[in-house]
Amino acid sequence: MNSENTAAIEALDVAKHFGQVEAVKGVSFCVNAGEIFGFLGPNGAGKTTTINMLTGLARPDHGRISYFGRDYTANLKKAQHLMGVVPDESNLYPEMSGLDNLSFCASLYGMGKKERETRSRELLASFGLTDASKRAFGGYSRGMKRRLTIAAGIIHHPKILFLDEPTTGVDVASARRIRELIAGLKSSGTTVFLTTHYIEEAQRLCDRIAFIVDGRIVRMDAVAELLRQTHGKHVVELTTSGSLTQMREEVLRGFSNVEFEFPADNILRSITEQALALAPLIRFLEERGIAVTEARAVKPSLEDVFIRVTGIEVDRMKKEKEKKGPQ
Repeated sequence: MNSENTAAIEALDVAKHFGQVEAVKGVSFCVNAGEIFGFLGPNGAGKTTTINMLTGLARPDHGRISYFGRDYTANLKKAQHLMGVVPDESNLYPEMSGLDNLSFCASLYGMGKKERETRSRELLASFGLTDASKRAFGGYSRGMKRRLTIAAGIIHHPKILFLDEPTTGVDVASARRIRELIAGLKSSGTTVFLTTHYIEEAQRLCDRIAFIVDGRIVRMDAVAELLRQTHGKHVVELTTSGSLTQMREEVLRGFSNVEFEFPADNILRSITEQALALAPLIRFLEERGIAVTEARAVKPSLEDVFIRVTGIEVDRMKKEKEKKGPQ
């Protein structure tokens, strides 16, 4: 069973415990064939555990996992030929060259010598790594390492690619190149399951997104639909001269008819159905020793949706990733 209407991935009430800790609390979702599906949430939300269950690295305690209409829950190893997995830290060999790393990965999938050499060179060219093909992988820049790791993940032409934090820690130019490669994979028909801490990256790449918090999916929809629901509202962002941390409750009480968000320690964002008269709010802050240094209208983004749905500040999530590393 593998028609256009069949989901590439289907998870139904999938759960995982570690002792008394419920890491994943019965998540359900479908990933359509050929789409880029974003899986977003903070550290510890259950993203990596979910991926591990989907890819056969962890056994679900409950639920069902299917690929292209076939239930593989009892033996997910049998589905691994369908998938490529790119972890957030490279699993390639630093002492081997880029070409040898790809050829070795191809051999693990049973490719003959001629086929794996042809495929390896093809990917090196596509990923802009031909000139570095004979250099030791350990000497690659982080951006080059990410590109080669993605190439290794698709060496066997998988129908589904799991990408965990593909651009974390890479330079701007490399991140742009990686995003172009991901978009190209979709164009070629590959289904991409993507996790990222960069909300703007998810907005740019993904067709649909699921937000996971504390082991549960709290919202899932097409990116266009998520953004549509924020349009029509007036959003104004105030940057202040001092910290607003101690004043949050006072601001909320003083303007109970306004929805507020605090994206950063010195930033206040108002969200209203009608245009907000700013003078009373600015005066309110100045009377408490906080000057407003900038006020600007903000076009709603996926970042706004994420904060509203999860209650988690995006800057904090990025800092958690940098501080804790891979989860």
